[in-house]
Amino acid sequence: MAAVYVSTDLDNLLRRAACQEAQVFGNQLILPNAQVKKATVFLNPAACKGKARTLFEKNAAPILHLSGMDVTVVKTDYEGQAKKLLELMESTDVIIVAGGDGTLQEVVTGVFPQATFSKIPIGFIPLGQTSSLSHALFAESGNKVQHITDATLAIVKGETIPLDVLQIKGEKEQPVFAMTGLRWGSFRDAGIKVSKYWYLGPLKTKAAHFFSTLQEWPQTHQASISYTGPTERPPSEPEETPPRPPLYRRILRRLASYWAPPQDAHSQEGSPEVWKDVQLSTIELSITTRNSQLDLTSKEDFMNICIEPDTVSKGDFIIIGSRKVRDPQLRTEGTECLQASRCSLLLPEGSQGAFSIDSEEYEAMPVEVKLLPRKLQFFCDPRKREQLLQSLAQ
Repeated sequence: MAAVYVSTDLDNLLRRAACQEAQVFGNQLILPNAQVKKATVFLNPAACKGKARTLFEKNAAPILHLSGMDVTVVKTDYEGQAKKLLELMESTDVIIVAGGDGTLQEVVTGVFPQATFSKIPIGFIPLGQTSSLSHALFAESGNKVQHITDATLAIVKGETIPLDVLQIKGEKEQPVFAMTGLRWGSFRDAGIKVSKYWYLGPLKTKAAHFFSTLQEWPQTHQASISYTGPTERPPSEPEETPPRPPLYRRILRRLASYWAPPQDAHSQEGSPEVWKDVQLSTIELSITTRNSQLDLTSKEDFMNICIEPDTVSKGDFIIIGSRKVRDPQLRTEGTECLQASRCSLLLPEGSQGAFSIDSEEYEAMPVEVKLLPRKLQFFCDPRKREQLLQSLAQ
């Protein structure tokens, strides 16, 4: 009983400290002609087994209001509603997603068709059972309250980093946009059944993988992939727009381009894309962004295609699969990893099963996956951004 009181007192202290920090921003004076920053929050009350609304109202909402932002909270009642609401939404300065991977994917997919929204920075308050992106944006914390308050303060402080997005398109479906990636295979299939064995307590994860091995073994997935390699990363654009050159310089530049000899058609074309084909037999295939391991120093942009071997024993399947539930980035020994900017995944006719795209289930089908490098700006903990900048300077 004493431990419960200590935990509650600690949580209250964390909330108070975060609110006091937000109040500093709220007390700042703004110019008479300046507009108050507008923030639109998409809250999924069903996240975290229905606890998301309480978590948001106790730990995040006070911080946002004290920061001086004009906050509008939109509660999503059903799947797909956030995407529809984005189509009707008026202008906003900040988009905030309060939920898990599913809510985030829905909002990101709704943002892309609208050019005005795709340039708006996005804040992520991790309230769901699976919040994969939070590890890339915020410092690790074993305290749920601190994790939420840190994420909310990151939005208030305004530090952002660019993240990659995957565009995943089926033959008939509208494209889906993912921040983490796509998984297809036996580890994924066993992992989603863990909750089915809740009555086994801490053994439920191993039980799900054990019962999976009682089916046909080895469990292999046949497919073929065509992919093209990484693309060169263009230099970063300056944050401030350079001043417009004087009129005489603009005239001279136009005259120079007018009188310049025409370029040969071959010189205008870049080097042709080289596509490679791979036939694969795997226990699991994943196509992921590098958002979980950001590298601002990289000179290339690419996504990772990881093909895990189909020779995994039943014992290793149970051990590795149980670890993958906690860390989906874990790879089996002997995994082949390819770097690509685009790929086409072709499945044999009559293939069964499902994909997980950012932890959401989709029917398995042939898809085209395209990397959209550094496409969206996400608010991040300043400590996390400082770590990335330090690695850039070294």
